[in-house]
Amino acid sequence: MSERSRIRAARHAAEKKGVSSAIQRTTRQSPYKMRLVIDQIRGKDVNDALALLTFSKKHAAKQITKTLKSAVANAEQAARATNAALDVDALYIKHAVINEGPKLKRFMPAAQGRATPIQKRTSHVEIVVSEREGR
Repeated sequence: MSERSRIRAARHAAEKKGVSSAIQRTTRQSPYKMRLVIDQIRGKDVNDALALLTFSKKHAAKQITKTLKSAVANAEQAARATNAALDVDALYIKHAVINEGPKLKRFMPAAQGRATPIQKRTSHVEIVVSEREGR
């Protein structure tokens, strides 16, 4: 069983326990810039994180907002499918990580007829939301 299959199986097992996730792949922004924003929202309530992302000047905030809203929608859909009660205000960001995606390799003209390589970096955004205990 490959590593990717194991991760996918663990995610499906976690979603049965009330944990929902969303992944956005190959976002056209470098992981370094995306991590600056994701570090601010890790562990926060979903509403606080969305408020912070809405007023952030960083371009990465828009991409992370999309993924976070998708994770919340997935949680609502899973609760509807199992006929379970879900308080959206009690959701928090349990796991948020930015991984490096494939690099787009380009070349830029340089002096004396040479070409210099350019790497346009991409990111994978992964967000897991869960309901807080004790609320």
